[in-house]
Amino acid sequence: MDLAMEFRQLGIALGLGLLVGLQRERTHARLAGFRTFPLITLFGAICALLASNFGGWVLAAGLAGLIGLLIMGNLPAAHAQEMDQGLTSETAMLIMFAVGAFLALEKTALAIAIGGTVMVLLHLKPEMHRFATRLGERDFKAIVQFALISLVILPVLPNQLIGPYAVLNPFKIWLMVVLIVGISLGGYIIYKLIGPQAGALVSGILGGLISSTATTVSYARRSKQSPCSISLATFVITMASTIVFARVLVLIGATAPEFLSAAGPPIGALLAWFGVLALACWLTRAGTSEAMPEQGNPSELKPALFFAALYAVVLLATAAAKDYFGQSGLYAVAVLSGLTDMDAITLSVTQMVNAGSLPAETGWRLIIVAALANLVFKAATVGVVGDRKLALRLSIVFAAGFAGGAILLSVWPR
Repeated sequence: MDLAMEFRQLGIALGLGLLVGLQRERTHARLAGFRTFPLITLFGAICALLASNFGGWVLAAGLAGLIGLLIMGNLPAAHAQEMDQGLTSETAMLIMFAVGAFLALEKTALAIAIGGTVMVLLHLKPEMHRFATRLGERDFKAIVQFALISLVILPVLPNQLIGPYAVLNPFKIWLMVVLIVGISLGGYIIYKLIGPQAGALVSGILGGLISSTATTVSYARRSKQSPCSISLATFVITMASTIVFARVLVLIGATAPEFLSAAGPPIGALLAWFGVLALACWLTRAGTSEAMPEQGNPSELKPALFFAALYAVVLLATAAAKDYFGQSGLYAVAVLSGLTDMDAITLSVTQMVNAGSLPAETGWRLIIVAALANLVFKAATVGVVGDRKLALRLSIVFAAGFAGGAILLSVWPR
């Protein structure tokens, strides 16, 4: 490392130390503050630079010296029985020493990420404590179950193709389950942070993230109990259905970035059209507001298993339809799958496009056909469980959305 690079790394170490030290100074931390943290980060960088010439013992000795200083700094408070039960500052000091060492080893991106994370975690202490106190047993169970789904089940599944048509990979199927549950759980956590009095706009957005179908059913049932909330229900259901297209784009971008370049513009155009419809519903609503319906735990193992089975069935069905009927058979599968779930058909089509067995232009058309079928299913559901006025209003909105999708399919250049 040349002299200019060394000064650059030491400058970054100083900046990160000042950032964390400023946060500690604002909270009146007893042990270290605005001056101590940058000194510790510089100390770590210097020890690592010396270790590159004299051996790793220099770095180990520097860390041991820092630990000794921490013990000595805490002795007066311990004797006075004023010792703070927390070890946040001490832990942060040790981490920032390591950050300085990372910088000296030219691990700049990693060091900046760690230093920034330390500062954010320290700064968000009140919010994190409030979140922890808000978590009920059911919410904690959701987080534990997501950890089970992602960290326990996923690693032990075989990562190889099995079954007919060689389209079923247990590891990749469950990885998609983790992705879907993760998106839904993110919306659920935001819902718990904000609370049920989230307002119509946030209710629609979170409803789309967690489950647009469940949101549709919840508000449709409420419309029978409270006819005055029909305009509100129309907006929330339309907004949740709009977010579905944003969710589809996120899924495509996460699993097949190359496919996104072809699917993004048409699906984005339909997203914009539904955004216009949602805005129209917002402007015509009566201004009423009510609590968002209680949302279910999206990380339950049973629904995760159901989605895994559904995804596997859709994968097999699309492969079989293409084999027996060609690409025309895929549209029937898209319609049937889209009636109840958009995620499975989206991920199935994405996998086929990734594998090169389906053109990207056909892929996004299948996804839009599934989305239009999903609209029909939601409209029918509202007609069965909701108020007649809500069914009529949503039929008009969804008919406009369906027409927009049909026009897009017919005029978008191939």
